[in-house]
Amino acid sequence: RVHGTIQDQMKKKALKRGFEFNVMIVGESGMGKSTLLNTLFRSKVSRKSQQQPNIAVFIPKTTEIHSVSHVIEEQGVRLKLNLVDTPGFGDQVDNTNCWDTLIKHINDQYRKYLEEELSINRRKAIPDTRIHCCLYFIAPTGHNLKDLDIEFMKKLEKCVNIVPVLAKADTFTVEEREEFKSKIRSELQKQGINTYPMKHLDEDEEEIAINSSLRESMPFAVVGSDITHVVEGKPILGRKTKWGVVEIENRNHCEFTQLRDMLIRSHLRDMVEVTHSIHYENFRRRFLRESASS
Repeated sequence: RVHGTIQDQMKKKALKRGFEFNVMIVGESGMGKSTLLNTLFRSKVSRKSQQQPNIAVFIPKTTEIHSVSHVIEEQGVRLKLNLVDTPGFGDQVDNTNCWDTLIKHINDQYRKYLEEELSINRRKAIPDTRIHCCLYFIAPTGHNLKDLDIEFMKKLEKCVNIVPVLAKADTFTVEEREEFKSKIRSELQKQGINTYPMKHLDEDEEEIAINSSLRESMPFAVVGSDITHVVEGKPILGRKTKWGVVEIENRNHCEFTQLRDMLIRSHLRDMVEVTHSIHYENFRRRFLRESASS
């Protein structure tokens, strides 16, 4: 019973304090990254907490790294969701080292956290701007992954949790989509790119079962839209085509809800923990070693 009481106290404290979760969106220009941010804000899980649900959060075309914050309250739990939008890459003739700016941004957040941790008069709760998840957008080419994507993800996996996302999934038939997803999974495995959730971190049978199913679903095939259409008398978040409306929150149409549920419901705490105990720890060790030797 004492054990239960201690657990309850810790849980109560954590819930009272709330959670902070930082997601970065990365990919080529024209992949609908900013639209997906709008979609995350306008989808059911965040509409609950908006006082004026019909006002869209406008996110302009991204020319520099910037963050948009939104507070979600669900079942008495407060979540501050920080979405970091990044400029599309791949526009230049020479895209060598186009990842440098983003990796610097990720490492800068680790450095800030470490400086606060090492401070003599550190704050009780250190503000956490560390990137807990990177949504990596893959172009719907139907072919293999581009060399640039492989190179970029190899750099990113060393410092952040990567979740691959298949952009503009409504350009495929269901069969084409599944075939392309399967190609991407094989390519990632062949290239030794570890996406989240990492296989070697699964701790028990339940986790293995849940995470294996997630890994088999990736990359999540998404369609973004922040526009509401009326379908059979109901307001539906979707994208209108000449064949009808692609419903963003309908699992038969796209996998946006699976992505959102993983981010905000089932795996949020785990991504924060993996960031702290693995990615941040690697940075901390390297930084302190380099500081000692210089």
